[in-house]
Amino acid sequence: MPGTANDREDDLAAALFSELFMADQLARNRLSKVLPRGMELSHFGVLNHLSRLTEERTPAQLAKSFHVTRGAMTNTLTKLEWAGHVHIRPDWDDARRKFVSISPSGRAARNAALQAITPVLVNALRSLAPERVRMALPVLRELRTRLEDPD
Repeated sequence: MPGTANDREDDLAAALFSELFMADQLARNRLSKVLPRGMELSHFGVLNHLSRLTEERTPAQLAKSFHVTRGAMTNTLTKLEWAGHVHIRPDWDDARRKFVSISPSGRAARNAALQAITPVLVNALRSLAPERVRMALPVLRELRTRLEDPD
């Protein structure tokens, strides 16, 4: 007896997320292996994000952008600051807040990491037709947007 429409939707959702989770795990594993020594994916993510911004961000803003706790972001920023990749300064108007910006060293580290991971990413997509990748991107973006919405 064929399943109900709800069963088929459940199976489709489970299959999609299973593939997404496995692809995420495999991608993270491969990229972590080629990142410059001492750099973690979380470090690259923050440096890459900061490199595209024109204004400083607070640790809380960065935590929200990455959907991590403030403590996790503080840990990442502490490591990046220790490596000289970010500048963290106090907010002159509110001493409880800090502002973060990427340093020249951080920009160079981000560029080196990007250079290291790009061949892995390109190689992973090489066997897929570009049209298929372009067709998948809007669906994945919409899925991400829906998952970001708390409702």
